Amino acid sequence: MKRILLASIALASTVAATAVARPLTINDVVGFSRVGAPVVSPDGRWLVWQQRETDLAANKGRYDLWRLDLATKGALPEPLVAEGDVNETGPQFGANNLVIFQSDKGGKDAIVSIPVAGGTQTVLATPPGGFSGFELSPDGTRALVWADRLPGAPTIEPAEIKRDGNAGSGRVFGKLFIRHWDTWSDGTRSQLFVVPLGKDAPAVPVSGSLDGDSPSKPFGGGEEVAWSADGKTIFFALREAGTTEPLSTNLDIWSVPADGSAKPVNLTPDNDGMDNLPTPSPDGKWLAWFAMKRPTYEADRQVLMLRNLATGETRALTEAWDRSVGSIAWSPDGKKLFVTAEDTQENPIFQVDLKTGKPTRLTQEGNVTAIVPTKKGVVFSMNSLLGPDDFYSLTGKAPTRLTTVNAAKMQGIDLPTITRFSFTGANNDTVWGYSVKPAQLRDGEKAPIAFIVHGGPQGTMNNSWSYRWNPAVFAGAGYAVVAIDFHGSTGYGQAFTDAIRNNWGGWPLEDLQKGLATATAKFPWMDADNACALGASYGGFMMNWIEGNWPDRFKCIVQHDGVFDARAMAYETEELWFDEWEHGGHPYYEDPAAFEKWNPVNHVDKWRTPMLVIHSDKDYRIPVTQGIATFTALQRRGIPSKFLNFPDENHWVLKPKNSMQWYGEVLGWLGTYTGKK
Repeated sequence: MKRILLASIALASTVAATAVARPLTINDVVGFSRVGAPVVSPDGRWLVWQQRETDLAANKGRYDLWRLDLATKGALPEPLVAEGDVNETGPQFGANNLVIFQSDKGGKDAIVSIPVAGGTQTVLATPPGGFSGFELSPDGTRALVWADRLPGAPTIEPAEIKRDGNAGSGRVFGKLFIRHWDTWSDGTRSQLFVVPLGKDAPAVPVSGSLDGDSPSKPFGGGEEVAWSADGKTIFFALREAGTTEPLSTNLDIWSVPADGSAKPVNLTPDNDGMDNLPTPSPDGKWLAWFAMKRPTYEADRQVLMLRNLATGETRALTEAWDRSVGSIAWSPDGKKLFVTAEDTQENPIFQVDLKTGKPTRLTQEGNVTAIVPTKKGVVFSMNSLLGPDDFYSLTGKAPTRLTTVNAAKMQGIDLPTITRFSFTGANNDTVWGYSVKPAQLRDGEKAPIAFIVHGGPQGTMNNSWSYRWNPAVFAGAGYAVVAIDFHGSTGYGQAFTDAIRNNWGGWPLEDLQKGLATATAKFPWMDADNACALGASYGGFMMNWIEGNWPDRFKCIVQHDGVFDARAMAYETEELWFDEWEHGGHPYYEDPAAFEKWNPVNHVDKWRTPMLVIHSDKDYRIPVTQGIATFTALQRRGIPSKFLNFPDENHWVLKPKNSMQWYGEVLGWLGTYTGKK
């Protein structure tokens, strides 16, 4: 059976033959180093990145900067900046091979430089009030900084808010988005400022009077803002708030003079769908970004767009390609465009022809997470189901591995076997899935099944590493994992992704049923009659739906952050555009039948499967009351059940100790009902 990810083969070669094989555990995963934000020096010699290490005692991660000499054969990664409790993040290259980065030394956010070969750190700027991130100007003399300030702030100095000493603690709101993801609104927005480096000069606000966040919240970063090649213009993505922000996905691409001499101009006013990832070419000729056509649909196809910056002429470069562009990068000479796009359980690199829009696939297996074009090719980071991110270079037909960051930590770990399979699912469409076989399963033994359903719902259980829902950890605990990319999943064309709308409990459930039947018939080492189902977010909804619509198949269920009552969800969630789009495009009061058709609460009378419910207090996407209601229904029906609540987590479980507790409870629950110790 084939293990997917060519990188795992190279990694296996680093493991000593004398090591005693053992299964992967969550303790291993929590301790792995995590690499990100790679940059390559203009001369192509140095690769620099930020690397996260887990501080278990502090229950958080800490970031250092690392480097690799690409010009020296056999060179090993080494720390560039690693100071105690200081976080060093966001490395970028300035002039003379200086690495410019963000530091929180002394509890103050600063922009700092250090020679890539090592040496003395120099503080270049300490914007008052702190900031979230920055992008270095092409000449290295300024930084585009984003920081939470009041809309239209005339200075980066935080505004002083006078408070009445006799006032109560109440907060008053006049429009929606009173809270978002895991944060209550405090009136501030992510605003943009141009900060001079190395000299005492005031920051220049460039967001104008726009009421919106750039980068967008909660997940936007430096990929949503950019400098023009000549450093005279700033491009950024922003959704104007107004009174419709919770109903709108309409981010637009804006341009503004970097000196703040004019107001921002909307470059994409005619598209009411999302425009994002503004990426100007290094030769100053083009601006690339992606565009979605349909308003309020956050999972529409992301088409690569190209604008001639001299003439303003715009064209949809990948209109004929039925895949969704996930990232964009230009070659240093501005003659090549590299993108990532999900494709049948992989997330590879493609080169897109600037004239025809034709994509050429450059990598085959693995989940590419960052691309840094160089004069010779590309350096990129990639992970898979069998290992976290490492760095590779591509200068010919096959990638060359540059790092094995976690080789020592993975020494002796016996990884599972991954096998992909397809079957005819709902609507007679081809549906893909994969199995994960425990490495230490002996011949003739059967493994109980962990049937994992992904969230989104427009997502995928693809060939990628996860620090939260990690199939290899379940396999390490002795479970056969089955994962199905049901209708609604991404990477199979837009029609397949769209098929879940108004269909949450229909075709997806049929795919899951047929997929599990296919897997258990195909793999004799699976214990078909000893299975538990697990899922989060939409997967959590599906767990509640399975309770009432497939009630006799599983020994137990794990439901994390799932929708229990569609009516309550329609009024409690914050990003209304998502819930309303998924159920036909109307609010609940206009079309209640569309929501009630797939409402798990309507089938509680048929519930009977033991369930572990997990929900966190800071989850504002699917509020914790949905989890409490699920647990109440189970308890009132006398069904064996537990409720795991994290008061300090959001829609995800992120803190190291909480992650370890999560896996302990989940695997313990599975063990109780499958007999697996």
